Amino acid sequence: MGRLIVFEGIDGSGKSTQFRRLCRRLEAEGIRFVKLNFPQYDEPSSALIRMYLNGEFGENPGDVNPYAASTFFAVDRFASYRKVWRDDYINNTLIVTDRYTTSNALHQGAKLPEKARVEFFEWLYAFEFDRMELPKPDVVLYMDIQAGAALERLQKREEETGAGGDIHERDTRYLRQCQSCGEMAAGYYNWHKIPCFSGATARREEEIHDEIYQTLRQMGQLK
Repeated sequence: MGRLIVFEGIDGSGKSTQFRRLCRRLEAEGIRFVKLNFPQYDEPSSALIRMYLNGEFGENPGDVNPYAASTFFAVDRFASYRKVWRDDYINNTLIVTDRYTTSNALHQGAKLPEKARVEFFEWLYAFEFDRMELPKPDVVLYMDIQAGAALERLQKREEETGAGGDIHERDTRYLRQCQSCGEMAAGYYNWHKIPCFSGATARREEEIHDEIYQTLRQMGQLK
């Protein structure tokens, strides 16, 4: 089977930036891989996700319980696997993705009280990997950032683009809950943490990229 590398983190953590940097480097080095982004907003399989994030089921994230919301995202991943990358994965191709099942862990688990999260974590991985038979990640790179710093980045991005956020991004309290739940999920699942700050100073994108690249090399994931 192939290898599956996942970039994960709360909104504003820089995971998409680091995902793109790694993809460019792999392309430059001639390493064969498939890159994925979830959700697949342009595909029919994301219809329920778009309705949920646009507020059609309620203006607050908690208006849809985490188990129900998780199924919306899981079905989109199932469609992608069957239609896009299953053959590549079976034939030992490297798969690199921006978000995966791991996003449900932190974004949906955040809706639950802390004492109920482990039960949700167990259900989530059993549901997608055992019941739906989706591949398990080989490495999850968790972009470790505090919610306050992520909020500043999101606000700056909104000012620059003029685009408003979805119901997840507009709720600052929810983002803080996601950060707390992400820390818990990273420890529970043994994700590899990538610090976005050194003390109170934001690390340079290039520095973070180099750490990610060297980490994956040492793990034997980039062949």
